[in-house]
Amino acid sequence: MRSPPHESQEDHMLTGRALLLDMDGTLVDSRAVVERCWSRWAQEKGLDPAEVLAVAHGRQGHATMAALLPDRPMEVNLAENRLLLAQETADTDGIVPIAGALAFLTALDGAPHALVTSADVALSTARMGAAGLPLPAVRVTAEDVRASKPDPEGFLRGAELLGVDPADCIVFEDSEAGIAAARAAGMRVVGIGRGAGRFSPDVQVDDLTGVTVTVDGAGIHLTA
Repeated sequence: MRSPPHESQEDHMLTGRALLLDMDGTLVDSRAVVERCWSRWAQEKGLDPAEVLAVAHGRQGHATMAALLPDRPMEVNLAENRLLLAQETADTDGIVPIAGALAFLTALDGAPHALVTSADVALSTARMGAAGLPLPAVRVTAEDVRASKPDPEGFLRGAELLGVDPADCIVFEDSEAGIAAARAAGMRVVGIGRGAGRFSPDVQVDDLTGVTVTVDGAGIHLTA
């Protein structure tokens, strides 16, 4: 794992009892689909697609819509989000795994970990399948929470399902909203992708190829 900007590039080690893993941008590269679907929505609403995409990343769709169109009734956002989720679920063209994701998940076999995503069950199943990645046995999806990231509810729910104290969980995230949610949950964060360093994770990696996982009786050890 590489340090955030302006720190030394020496190896780091983090030890926890459980890992909580975001999906889009962390395990799965779904940028092509997200850009297609949200750009189309933005154009229909007369909004700048670039501005919409800057808000959308890491959040549930209805939360993005509420932030961009604050005067709209929430029931309209929820209805449009259902349609958008169906479009995204059906569109898997261009979805690929983040580099190193399969080996990383394989190394976690038998260790406490969960997927914590703003996607719903159908979308997370479709995207992980399209990327050729195994679904963790424990998943926290849009159906399981009342509040979208950056609210910490999803990560706290993941810790609860795994029976691990939040302080003993390590989150893997790429987005500003996701990293903020992990921080609010009192968890340490590994930022995935070059842009993640802007949001002050504990450590940052470009992808998952450099992350080494060791599991023993003391917990899950991450080094690079």
